[in-house]
Amino acid sequence: MRYRLAAALAAGLALATAAVPAQASSPTVVISEVYGGGGNTGAPYANDFVELYNRGTTTVSLSGWSVQYASAAGTTWLATTLTGSIAPGGVYLVKLAAGGSGGAALPTPDATGTTNLSATSGKVALVQGTSPLTCGGNCDTVAKDFLGYGTANDYETSPAPAGTNTQSLTRTNVNADADNNGTEFAKAAPTPKAVSGGGGCGTGTKIRDIQGASHTSPKAGQAVSGVKGIVTAVGPKGFWMQDPCTDTSIATSEAILVYLNAAPAVTTGTEVSVSGTVTEYQGSPTSLTVTEITAPAVTTVSTGKPLPAPVVIGSGGRIPPSTVIESGASFDPVNDGCDFYESLEGMRVQITSPKAVGPSSSFGEIPVVGDTATVRTNRGGIVLRQNDPNPERLILDDFVLAGSTPSGVNVGDGFSGPAVGVLDYSFNNYKLELTSPLSRVAGPIAPETTAPAGPGQLSIATFNVENLDPSDPQSKFNGLGSTIVHNLASPGIIVVEEIQDNDGAANTATVAADQTWNKLIAAISAAGGPSYAFVQINPVDDQDGGEPGGNIRVGFLYRTDIGLSLVSGTPGSPATAVGVVNVGGTDKVGLTHNPGRIDPGNAAWAATRKALVAEFRYAGAPVFVIANHWSSKGGDDPLFGDAQPPAQPSAVKRTQQGNVVAGFVSSLLAIDPQARVVVAGDLNDFEYSTAVQTLVSAGMTDLPATLPDAERYTYVYEGNSQVLDHILLSPSLAAKAYGYDVVHVNSEFAAQISDHEPQVARIPLP
Repeated sequence: MRYRLAAALAAGLALATAAVPAQASSPTVVISEVYGGGGNTGAPYANDFVELYNRGTTTVSLSGWSVQYASAAGTTWLATTLTGSIAPGGVYLVKLAAGGSGGAALPTPDATGTTNLSATSGKVALVQGTSPLTCGGNCDTVAKDFLGYGTANDYETSPAPAGTNTQSLTRTNVNADADNNGTEFAKAAPTPKAVSGGGGCGTGTKIRDIQGASHTSPKAGQAVSGVKGIVTAVGPKGFWMQDPCTDTSIATSEAILVYLNAAPAVTTGTEVSVSGTVTEYQGSPTSLTVTEITAPAVTTVSTGKPLPAPVVIGSGGRIPPSTVIESGASFDPVNDGCDFYESLEGMRVQITSPKAVGPSSSFGEIPVVGDTATVRTNRGGIVLRQNDPNPERLILDDFVLAGSTPSGVNVGDGFSGPAVGVLDYSFNNYKLELTSPLSRVAGPIAPETTAPAGPGQLSIATFNVENLDPSDPQSKFNGLGSTIVHNLASPGIIVVEEIQDNDGAANTATVAADQTWNKLIAAISAAGGPSYAFVQINPVDDQDGGEPGGNIRVGFLYRTDIGLSLVSGTPGSPATAVGVVNVGGTDKVGLTHNPGRIDPGNAAWAATRKALVAEFRYAGAPVFVIANHWSSKGGDDPLFGDAQPPAQPSAVKRTQQGNVVAGFVSSLLAIDPQARVVVAGDLNDFEYSTAVQTLVSAGMTDLPATLPDAERYTYVYEGNSQVLDHILLSPSLAAKAYGYDVVHVNSEFAAQISDHEPQVARIPLP
């Protein structure tokens, strides 16, 4: 019910004393079918009727309730008193007046009245009381459920179509109530005492029998015949069809993909009968399966059928789980995300007010959430937290209707209307294949800027520049230069990840990257920035992972105009392990090589970027900065995959790398507990991960973890805002009044110069 009670009172409408306050929607009993053509010419049944359905989970007593009717513009309501009760998933038939031209008798009714309904236009109210309503409008606000059809002057949101002598107004999905008569009711052949509305239910194998209450069909590998449904969407090699007659279980999908391996000849709205083999298609070894009918024979039954109303995901419909993707227990579509979407596989669904939680991709995909999503970022995303992978995320896709997803979408953007389509699964994610196009409605976010270092502060940043090499377009270098100058306020030191060699992905013996560094430095200067120098060690050819031939590495940019200097020393070689020495005096601790790689021969660094440490001096104070780019999550199981809980084998290697770096930090602090140490870079792991916690256990403070959940993310992947990049401070630095900022300029935007967010710490020194 819409909240219009206050408006009704203001208009001076007299409400029935037995009426209850308006509801957002009926969670239990709804009007499922209204037929006013009973006994008229050509009518299949002799009597008018109203049918009710209990979409709730408990039995509802109807004692003291009534079904009431008024003409399309009338204010006189005729009430039929109800008795008894209605069980969960149960149907309650109210038999009303008969016409004079014949027609079959109705099934045994649960209540009987004498009201004569109009076949074409009228108003029907389900009321928790027996006194006739006295309202002339806004009556939906005082009814448990309400239907206005044809030219009715009162209805929920929009009127249902006009009925006929041969067609009833039937709720196309009895398990949802979105309070919109126009979208939730359709004309169909009357089906009194059917389990649900829809008409043309027929007999034989049902789609829900094929789908079953599980991820794998109980009929997998079997031949089926005469499976009926209405075509709801057409793809390049098959089509989706849905049974308009639902059952009482939310666990069994009413739709299925019919795979032809060729362009279908059918169109939407066609009722078809399909025979073929039930197949579970698995797109990859880590994927869930999709139930299909393959090698099908397709027969057209009729055309021009109304499509089943979409199941609303969110308020007024089915609420997706908010924290659990798969509990590993029995099939549970209420509490487990995988099971929730499986129970809707192939069906028409709707997200009424979708919001983007990730940018649009070049594949026409946009991750979104509905209006029940939890733990949002300050900028409109959704936060990945420990034990909360956000199963409410769903990806909009344009596979069915090319161009239906808009381009240029950023996190926090909205859309021109509800997202409506069929629920599909591919590439390890559930997707809503749009059947109606959407336009972007721009949200409020813009790229952020951070404050410059204040007097006596040294600013240290980390920035993954995403496989940068001289062959990249000048626009990328210009964008990076501008970001460093204008958004990051020209930090004193920048830990840089993903610098490639001078010929980039060309798989040659080249390992030098001086051209890459110098082109980036020139772009910074061209953007009005200061003079930077670079520090790095070339890797051994093809030994540090990343893009083949790219010889990716970490390194440092540092300003030469603010009294910052690299402490003099002999640079290490790619295979030389840097050591820690007690140098005595005020510095106390130093490095055997500057810069130097941390234990590069350790198996933890196999096919991975080696951590690099350099000692700088600023305002008379030595500062040790360790640059990192740990192993990626490649090879881990997907969140919505076949293995639950998802295995994360890559975490083992990152934990080993964390132990190596933590051991080195501990060796510095063992000599000088006041040593100024900064560990920064793309650690490719979360703030709560075992790998990152190795550094915390060594005494380092992880700065992203000091921020509120809504602010700490540095990366957006499949709509999850998460922490992959870190700056950590040793105890002497963490005790100071430092400033820290994750600068959101990349991962939330469709237009990016990198996929990671830079971050900056401003540290008082000495």
